Amino acid sequence: MTDGELDAIYTRLCQVMTTLGEPAATLFLARFALLAIAHIDDSQAARRLIDDAAEALPPAAHD
Repeated sequence: MTDGELDAIYTRLCQVMTTLGEPAATLFLARFALLAIAHIDDSQAARRLIDDAAEALPPAAHD
């Protein structure tokens, strides 16, 4: 995938989430992730992608 294609896909992802609205964005991303994982069809690759995605985010704050 070229940088231009990646940018176009990311833009589409953002447009869809904007159209759905913030309340539905989390459910959309969860469904998208499950569809992508099924398409990848490689449990180790999926685990690496999950870990890579989580690595850049701070842990949830606890009350």
